[in-house]
Amino acid sequence: MFENQPKRLAVVRVLIENGLGVRNGKIYCNELEINMVDIAKLAGVDRRTVAQTVKTIESNPELNVIFKYLRSAGHSLREVAKYLGFSVLEITPTDARIPGILAKTASLLAEKGISIRQALVDDPDLHPEPKLSLIVEGEIPGDIIAKALKIEGVARVSVY
Repeated sequence: MFENQPKRLAVVRVLIENGLGVRNGKIYCNELEINMVDIAKLAGVDRRTVAQTVKTIESNPELNVIFKYLRSAGHSLREVAKYLGFSVLEITPTDARIPGILAKTASLLAEKGISIRQALVDDPDLHPEPKLSLIVEGEIPGDIIAKALKIEGVARVSVY
């Protein structure tokens, strides 16, 4: 709907990437109202563009229902994992639409008795290089990396 309107598309991307909903002419992160000026700054547009985008979303039945119920996926432990004693196993797929990458990687960790605290998957339509990040308790043994690289669809494995 916004492909020929780059400024409004930038606003929609900010909303989706941050899990921000639109209700009653306002923008929300779950139940917390977010200032349109802040969205405008992040999207690189003016406040009026944000307001018009919100109006367009609410006037379109399909978009309205999506953004009315859109919620933030919650917190991410990726950036603070090392401070909590966790490790991050990051997988870059050859194609994020290949099924089984998450399941097979989780099975490898389960076989070693490693508990997954959090799994984060980037949406391939929103990220040019989507990744699967698994935040796990403790250290990741080196042999997991070699085995994960053999999973169909896995291009690269990083541990930090």
